[in-house]
Amino acid sequence: MVVEVTKRIFTRPFQFREFLEQAWFITSVTLMPTIMVSIPFGAVISLQVGNLTGQLGAQSFAGATAVLATVREAAPMAAAMIIAGAAGSAICSDLGARKIREEIDAMEVLGIDPLERLVAPRVVATMFVALMINGIVIGTGIGGGYFFTVIVQGGSAGAFLSSFTALASLPDLYIAMVKALIFGWLAAIIGAYKGLNAGGGPSGVGRAVNESVIIAFMALFFLNAVITAIYFQISPPVGL
Repeated sequence: MVVEVTKRIFTRPFQFREFLEQAWFITSVTLMPTIMVSIPFGAVISLQVGNLTGQLGAQSFAGATAVLATVREAAPMAAAMIIAGAAGSAICSDLGARKIREEIDAMEVLGIDPLERLVAPRVVATMFVALMINGIVIGTGIGGGYFFTVIVQGGSAGAFLSSFTALASLPDLYIAMVKALIFGWLAAIIGAYKGLNAGGGPSGVGRAVNESVIIAFMALFFLNAVITAIYFQISPPVGL
């Protein structure tokens, strides 16, 4: 199904109206959780890293290290958790309800491909929203790192900015964006697969939703480890 859905993403005509509707729906169910998660996420990272760098005598690098951790790992993983937990479950429940109402079978009888008509637009919409969520978490992480390092802990704003530019590089942002796209793509396909194979009435749809969230979490955490390992082999950390 991964191969078939990916092929249909590039098949014309693309269901653009369905994409817009699903992008708006996924945004509505993920925007508030993103904001609520990203603020304490950035705060905890900034405070923990600030305490550690203070003990090591490298307080000037506290903010930059926290922001770098947010850009490289925290933002993509926050996007993955929100997409898998909110968007993936919503896609699974929607398609599962259509499946038990036999709407999917009716579409196939009429010669309409459910993967092209329903799944592909949802996958592209989830990828698009995952990219936006990643950007929101990165922006919040940078703002939170500055606030807790400069305002709360009394650090230097100049040291924060100079150390951030010394440690960070554009490939760090690129890999975060790639991770978000891949996570959104995989979470949507997993949710769609479990929804299209749901059975046993409403209780079966509930089981499919639970399974899709658990499988998506495991797959995304494993995939994140693989991508991070490959990235550090290709692009070693910038030295000071």
